[in-house]
Amino acid sequence: MNMQSTPDGTVAHGAAHSPLPQPLALQRNPAGTPPLTRVSLAYVHERFNLYLRFGQPERTVQLDHWRRCAVFKPMAMFCRVRWQANDHGTTLWQLMVLQAGNPLDTLQRLPGVRPGARLLLHAEGELKVRTVLQQIDAIEALGIDACTVAPAYWGMLGNRLPAWTSGPSAAPLQLPAYTAERHAAALTTRDLQ
Repeated sequence: MNMQSTPDGTVAHGAAHSPLPQPLALQRNPAGTPPLTRVSLAYVHERFNLYLRFGQPERTVQLDHWRRCAVFKPMAMFCRVRWQANDHGTTLWQLMVLQAGNPLDTLQRLPGVRPGARLLLHAEGELKVRTVLQQIDAIEALGIDACTVAPAYWGMLGNRLPAWTSGPSAAPLQLPAYTAERHAAALTTRDLQ
């Protein structure tokens, strides 16, 4: 006798096996479409905030009252900020500028980013995160979308940030400014590739 269990726990005699719906993280893309990068976002009032500072997701899925999932196309750039607090104040500030990968790229595995992404900049601590947020504000004040900034700039900023915040030195290291000229050169290089 052919007996199978149904999703509600009852037993069905001779029923054809039907697959259960898969969660968003396990769904396959239709043939011919590139895989998408899924980024977890969350908000709990006065305790936890995991949000996008910039980025243009293909779509955003509301999972429940506190959680969302943003979906990005390959090569899309985005910035995710994580802030945590407890009864005594802020416990964690973290900022990451990421780039979604292509199918054959080597990706870094990061919590809440599936299947992974290229980590262009990582800042942790209030001073470093506020500094990077000020740089992003300065870029946007020039009328430049932060998603179109050259990935090399984010890497350079991330490399200079630890030296800039390490303390006083004889010749203080200035953080690189992203100018309209640098942006035009980056766009020209991108168009030539």
